[in-house]
Amino acid sequence: MAEHTAHHTEGHEHHVVPIRVYTWTLIGLLILLIVTVAAGFIPMPVWLGTVVALAIAAFKTSLVMAFFMHVKFSGKLVWLFAAAGFFWLVIMIIFAYADYITRPWEPVPGF
Repeated sequence: MAEHTAHHTEGHEHHVVPIRVYTWTLIGLLILLIVTVAAGFIPMPVWLGTVVALAIAAFKTSLVMAFFMHVKFSGKLVWLFAAAGFFWLVIMIIFAYADYITRPWEPVPGF
């Protein structure tokens, strides 16, 4: 059998991300966690609270996708599949929220 010792590495470069990028991303995620909890204590209509929480969650998701999943430093095909997955998530959230807002609210004692 013929030996194959050549290594083909073209197109497979790994981007090295400095630890400070991960640190700042973590700090940003923790700040957004605090903002999410603080927004839960602010009196606002239920629909607005849901929209605010989902907006903050979408921003946190984009941070995780861009830096922790290395989508920011990847090729166009990875971007396409990440965008398609994110778009599908948005579609599912829209349909879930459409179902949520069409249900009648029943009073809960003590709430």
